[in-house]
Amino acid sequence: MISINDLTVAFGGFTLLDNINFHINDRDRIGLVGKNGAGKSTLLKLIVGIQNPTSGRVLKPSEIKLGYLPQIMEHSKGRTVLEETMTAFDDLRKLNERMDAISAELASRTDYESAAYHRLMVELNEVSDAISLEGSEPPQMQAERTLAGLGFRKDELGRRTETFSQGWNMRIELAKILLRKPDVLLLDEPTNHLDIESIQWLEDYLQEFRGALVLISHDRRFLDNCTDRTVEIMLGHVYDYKVPYSKYVELRKERIAQQKAAYENQQRMIEKTEDFIERFRYKATKSNQVQSRIKQLNRLERIEIDEEDLSHMTVKFPPAPRSGDVAFWVKDATIGYADGEGYDALLDNDERSAAPVPSERSAALVPASEGRKNALRSGNAPAAARYGQSEGVKIVLRDANLIVKRGEKVAFVGRNGEGKTTMMRVLMGELEPFAGEAKVGHNVNVGYFAQNQEDVLVKSDTVYDTLDKVAVGEIRTKLRDILAAFLFKGEDIDKKVSVLSGGERSRLAMARLMLNPYNLLALDEPTNHMDIRSKDILKQALKAYDGTLIVVSHDRDFLDGLVEKVYEFGDGKVREHLGGVDEFLRRKKVESFREFEIKASAVPEPPKAAPDESKEKPQQAPSGGKASYQQGKAASREEKKRANRKNSLEKQIEELEKKMKEVENELSAPTDKTDIMELTRQYLEFKRDMDAKMEEWISLED
Repeated sequence: MISINDLTVAFGGFTLLDNINFHINDRDRIGLVGKNGAGKSTLLKLIVGIQNPTSGRVLKPSEIKLGYLPQIMEHSKGRTVLEETMTAFDDLRKLNERMDAISAELASRTDYESAAYHRLMVELNEVSDAISLEGSEPPQMQAERTLAGLGFRKDELGRRTETFSQGWNMRIELAKILLRKPDVLLLDEPTNHLDIESIQWLEDYLQEFRGALVLISHDRRFLDNCTDRTVEIMLGHVYDYKVPYSKYVELRKERIAQQKAAYENQQRMIEKTEDFIERFRYKATKSNQVQSRIKQLNRLERIEIDEEDLSHMTVKFPPAPRSGDVAFWVKDATIGYADGEGYDALLDNDERSAAPVPSERSAALVPASEGRKNALRSGNAPAAARYGQSEGVKIVLRDANLIVKRGEKVAFVGRNGEGKTTMMRVLMGELEPFAGEAKVGHNVNVGYFAQNQEDVLVKSDTVYDTLDKVAVGEIRTKLRDILAAFLFKGEDIDKKVSVLSGGERSRLAMARLMLNPYNLLALDEPTNHMDIRSKDILKQALKAYDGTLIVVSHDRDFLDGLVEKVYEFGDGKVREHLGGVDEFLRRKKVESFREFEIKASAVPEPPKAAPDESKEKPQQAPSGGKASYQQGKAASREEKKRANRKNSLEKQIEELEKKMKEVENELSAPTDKTDIMELTRQYLEFKRDMDAKMEEWISLED
C-alpha cells in the first residue's frame, strides 16, 4: 500500500534517516519505536507529505485516505465540541449536496438520450455509492458515540473548544480522524493525554480497525495490544521485526548477542589466519598455503555488529537547601474553579465591586482570592451550601487533607479529572481553596514540571535561550554543559522550541529544573513523552535527590521503588496510603493502575448482612486435635465462601451480559428519540463492571 524507498533525511551535516526502506501493507499493525529524536515523528510527516525527504520517495496510491494525529498540534477555536467534531463529515456533506444538485438538474432536463444526461446519471450513481459506503447511521450519532468513548460527557458537547485543555482538544482531533474512516491511521503518541478508560476504548477501536496502523507510543502494554509488527529506528537505520513490542525486545537482545558472538569468533579466526600468513610469508614450502589464506581473507564477508545508540541523558539534581519540617499541607480544603458568574456569586456585594472581572478567555479557570475565601467564611448560610449551589462553580475536592514532610517522596494517583493537577496548582499558588487551608512550608522553594510543556515553553525561543532567560549567577557559565547532559549538543542548542519533539521538550523542561537548588520538586506526568531509557535515568536521579518530591503519574514502573507514600484522588476526596506503590496496589488487590481504575469505577456491591455468630461456634473437637480441627473447619468455611462468591459473580456477569446485549440492540437500530450518549455511557459502565467482576472471578479460580 505504502512503499518507502531509499529515503534519506539530512539537516546540514547530520543525517537523521539514512537510505531506509520498508513497506506498509493493507492490514499491518506497526509499532514505530526508537529513542526520542530518532526520527519517528519525522517519518510520519514524510508519509503524510507534510515534510519532504532529502532523497528517496514515499509511494502511495492517490486515492488512499490517511488519518494523521501529530504529537503536537494547533487546535481550532470558535466552535462547540460537537460542531468541531462534525467537520469530520464535510466530505459526506459535499457528496449529499452534489447528489441534490445532480438530482435537481436531471429533473429539469428532457434530453434523455444525450451524452451529457448520461454523464450525469453515471456521476449520480458514483456519488450514491460513495454515500452508501459511509454507512446508514446518522453522522451526529456517530460523532456523539465516538466522543463518549473518548471521555466527553453529553453536557460538554455544547461547550466551546477553547474552554478545554490541549489534552481534551487532542481528543476532539482524534475523534475527527476516526470518524473519517481512513485507510491508514498514523498516530503519534495518542495516549499521552488520555485517561485509562479512554485508552481502553481506543485499544478496542484499533483492534477492530480494518485498515493499516502505524503507531508511535512509549506505552509497552498499548503497543502489545494494538500492534503485531515492530519497526525500530536507530541511528538513521530501520530494523523490521514481524512481532509485537515485548517479543521484539527479546529478539533484539538475541540478535545483538548473536552478532557479537559471531563477530568475536570471526575476529579470532582472522587473527589466527593473519598470524599464519605473517609467520610463513617468506617460506617457500608454505607459499601455496599462505596464498590460499590470503585469498580466503579477501573473499571473507566481514561480520558487522549493528551500531547501537548508547547515548543517554545525565540527570543529577542540585543539593536541596534545608526547609521546614513540613513542606506542604492542606487542611479541610474545598478546592475548585468558578466561571465569571460563579465568581460573582461567591463574592459579597462590597467585595464584588472591587474584584477583577475575569476575561472570557480565562473564565473557566478563575482562582479563588483571599477575599473570596473570606466571603465564603463570613456568610450566614453554611459555606458548603453557598459554594455548592452557586451556578458556574465547579468543586473538584471537598474536605481535602494531606501533609507532605521534608524529604518525603509522594505520588498523587487516580483517574484523570479527579483533582491531581488541581492540587498541583494549589501547591504552586495558582489556585486557592474556597474553604479550608493550603500552605507551603517555611523556606520551601518549588521546582514545577507542568504536564503540558506546550503552554510553558516559548516556541520562538531557542534551546539555549530557554535556559538563559531563567538562569542567574554563576550557573549561566554552565548552560552548555547542562544542555549536553540532556543530549542537546552542537547545533541542537540553536534549535527553536517549535521544532522539538515532545520528548526533547520534556528533556529541555527537566534541564530548567537544574538551574536552581529547589528543595521541593512537583512533577506532573514527567514521563509522558520520554523514551524508556530516559524514564529509568530520571527515576534513578529522583531516588538520589535529597529534597521533597511530589509526582503525578500513571506509570507504575516509574513509581515503583521511588515513592514511599501515595495519595489517592477519587470521588472528590483525597485518601492517604502509607508505603510504596506496590503496597498500595496490593491493598487494592490489583496488578496495575489500569485495573485499579477499572475497579474504582465499577458499581459497588451492596453490603452483606452480618453473619449469625450463633451459627459460627465450632463443635467440640476431639481431645488432642483441637487446633487441627479448627484449622480444617476454617479452611472449609473459606472454601465455601469462595464457592458462594463465585456463584454470585457468575450470576452478576450473566446479568450484565444481558444488559449489554440490550444496549447493543438499541444502538444498532436507533430512532430519533434514542439518546446515543446515554446508551454509550451505560454500555461502558456495564463493560467496566463486568471486567472487574471477571477479574475477581479469575482470581478466585487460582
